[in-house]
Amino acid sequence: MSYQHQYSDGTHIHFPLGKVVCVGRNYAEHAKELNNPVPTEPLLFIKPGSCVVPLDGGFSIPQDRGSVHFEAEIAVLIGKPLSRQPSREEVLDAISGYAPALDLTLRDVQARLKEKGYPWELAKSFDGAYVLAPFVPGDAIEDPTDIGIRLTIDGEVRQDGNSRDMLNPIVPLIQHIAGHFSLQAGDVVSTGTPAGVGPLSSGEELVLELVGHSRFVGQVL
Repeated sequence: MSYQHQYSDGTHIHFPLGKVVCVGRNYAEHAKELNNPVPTEPLLFIKPGSCVVPLDGGFSIPQDRGSVHFEAEIAVLIGKPLSRQPSREEVLDAISGYAPALDLTLRDVQARLKEKGYPWELAKSFDGAYVLAPFVPGDAIEDPTDIGIRLTIDGEVRQDGNSRDMLNPIVPLIQHIAGHFSLQAGDVVSTGTPAGVGPLSSGEELVLELVGHSRFVGQVL
């Protein structure tokens, strides 16, 4: 995958997909539904770009590693490098686009790893673990603190959240991330999932939306 960012002077730059920086438990109700404590600061983990697959054309899930849970999230595409605690204006200027995405989790595998105090990579970074829809331009979103994210499966709304409910709003979250390690053009920030997560099954049809901005249909193969 590759993307394009337009600078304020009208010039364009193309860049490949980079890493995906995720934040866990960024909606209090999601933390509660999994019986997890609500964190006092962003809980960050990274998925490699190699685990990202497009929603278009459908996607497959592992069949032999236990339950695969969906987590609908607002994905933010970074179009300019950010580091060393950037200002709000620098963050907004660097946001190239927004998209709905699915952060997939091998929930049984994750539970076993957590019990032993091990890292989560086996549960979070398998091939196909991040399903990404197309981005809308960053300037199409007037207020990043009011973005609706919705997931419908086989006609039933399963997740229906809004960025206003985030414990760490999008711009401060990106500032926090960039204060600890650099973000590069092509990186994606995945901003956490609202309540309602659950297992996926092959054959299900999904509708993934940034409410009022984009709507995409996909299928679990």
